[in-house]
Amino acid sequence: MYKNSTKDPLVAAVTAGLGAGAVACFSVSQGQSIFVAVGVTVFATTAALIADRLFFN
Repeated sequence: MYKNSTKDPLVAAVTAGLGAGAVACFSVSQGQSIFVAVGVTVFATTAALIADRLFFN
């Protein structure tokens, strides 16, 4: 079934990245490696975009 979607993938990526980045920022402040935090942020953003595309499009 066709849905007329007006979602912008860039907006979805920024929103997901900000949410994941906030958690990563807190983790770094507690002593986690910054490289692990960036990896977690990238993974979480990618997973959120895939879920958005598969389930909500």
